Amino acid sequence: MKYPKIPLAQTVIQLCKTKNIKHIVISPGSRNAPLTIGFTHDDFFTCYSIVDERCAAFFALGIAQQIQKPVAVVCSSGSALLNYYPAIAEAFYSNTPLVVLSADRPKHLIGIGDGQTINQENVYENHILYSANLKQDIKEENSFVQNEELPIFKNLENKLEKFLGLQQGIQLQNEKEINEALNIAIYKSGPVHINIPFDEPLYETVDTLTVKPKVVEVTLKPNKMEDLLVSKLVSDWYDAKRKMVVVGVNKPNSIAQKWLDELADDESVVVFTETTSNIHHPYFFNSIDKIIAPLDVEGFKALQPDILITFGGLIVSKKVKAFLRTYKPKQHWHIGTEKANDTFFCLEHSIKMAPNLFFEQFLNEVKHLTKSDYQDYWKAVKKERKKKHTAYFENIAFSDLKAFKSILKSIPDHTVLQLSNSSTIRYAQLFNINKTLEVYCNRGTSGIDGSTSTAVGCAVANTKQTIFITGDLSFFYDSNALWNNYIPTNFRIIVINNEGGGIFRILPGDKNSENFDTFFETKHHLSAKHLSTMYGFTYESATNLEELQSVLSSFYSEGESPKILEVFTPRTANDTVLLNYFKAIR
Repeated sequence: MKYPKIPLAQTVIQLCKTKNIKHIVISPGSRNAPLTIGFTHDDFFTCYSIVDERCAAFFALGIAQQIQKPVAVVCSSGSALLNYYPAIAEAFYSNTPLVVLSADRPKHLIGIGDGQTINQENVYENHILYSANLKQDIKEENSFVQNEELPIFKNLENKLEKFLGLQQGIQLQNEKEINEALNIAIYKSGPVHINIPFDEPLYETVDTLTVKPKVVEVTLKPNKMEDLLVSKLVSDWYDAKRKMVVVGVNKPNSIAQKWLDELADDESVVVFTETTSNIHHPYFFNSIDKIIAPLDVEGFKALQPDILITFGGLIVSKKVKAFLRTYKPKQHWHIGTEKANDTFFCLEHSIKMAPNLFFEQFLNEVKHLTKSDYQDYWKAVKKERKKKHTAYFENIAFSDLKAFKSILKSIPDHTVLQLSNSSTIRYAQLFNINKTLEVYCNRGTSGIDGSTSTAVGCAVANTKQTIFITGDLSFFYDSNALWNNYIPTNFRIIVINNEGGGIFRILPGDKNSENFDTFFETKHHLSAKHLSTMYGFTYESATNLEELQSVLSSFYSEGESPKILEVFTPRTANDTVLLNYFKAIR
């Protein structure tokens, strides 16, 4: 087997291997050649070559999202690692484990005008769990020839002994930093950055390893609430007649059905879920905006909880955030090992436990003694909203809203559904989602910039079919995601093309002016057809409901290539249809 000659490269690669980091996404470059050589010559690793670093990082994020283990991204020096930043921020806020391995220039070449050289140390400072800035190996030949006059070597009879001591100190320090970074990525589930300086020559190899780095393991203590806290929570629970649970982004199958049933059986509890919650129960409220949007002051007061429990990641619904910030609960408990956000400005308890463990400890102490009509009242409201929802669709014209109804209903059981941000995720929130689907969306920073790349990474990392629904701006923005040799043939993309950022049309402002069209809605006449041809996708399109339903009947079936379906909807009608929807369900 070939190994890079540079000891530091060997150390990084061996420690990634011992920590079981198998997926390595590499963007071609020269300075990162020692890492590329090491990873690609070892069959333990599955390596991917993605040229565009922004796409590469989101592709890695999609893999990590599925396997729930760190994925490494490897790049050259200079602006390359800056292109990782959007995905790093997403990983930071969505608790997704990524390991950035950035090659760097030696210190003496930084700040003197060399090409592809920036200040790389701590470059992700505000959006990273750990930054490991490694030290460059000392090269023996340089120490004795070029550095003969350095003070550390003057008047030393045994220069070799001094050299070995310095190199050993650097090696131990580097091992410590790499272990720390990788352990944090694994156990705290987030992004870390390892910056690795390499001097030339970069392409030399050896047949045997010259270093054997020490592996540092982590001992985890089991999380358990103190008896005093449990007692207080149980007491407050009994005193509250109205309890609300709001679930944000949540991994599929992560909450035991037993605890969901317990919550549903408590008549004083209302559970609001979102499309990205991946939680289902007939008594739960899976379309928050459909319940909240039509409420008046009396309705808000009737819904205001005494206790609010949240778990999972960030919440999509702006309406529920506005409601709970205005009609605050007396207490807000957040359950989860990740950072607790004081989203509603009333956070009382941040309980650092996995939700399953919390419910096991807490609900076993709770009996359903509180008499309340809270859940029954809102179930009646939900039933009425459902009737009006159904009635509204009988007479509306073809639009984004009507297209989403047909698309979401058509998706086959047991597939993975990736949703892009902005209008796509918000439209999806208005419908009942097939409970067999696994739903994902980049809700850490909620940007449109890497949705397609993430979906591609997701499709590569699992054996199920992945279906990606996106808006036109999000799709074109990240079109380099299709410049990828790993896309499986069962991958499907559905692009809702309304010729611009249609979501902006529902916001206040003059919607029919050149200024709005150009700088807010970003009106265009682009199509995905030519991209489909260039990247080897089968292309289909629809411009009305009949065409859409006809195409969907066979769109998910097996084929020799991945497929793109482009659905064209009327640019100027979608906002009116959506706004009238909320009027109709009142």
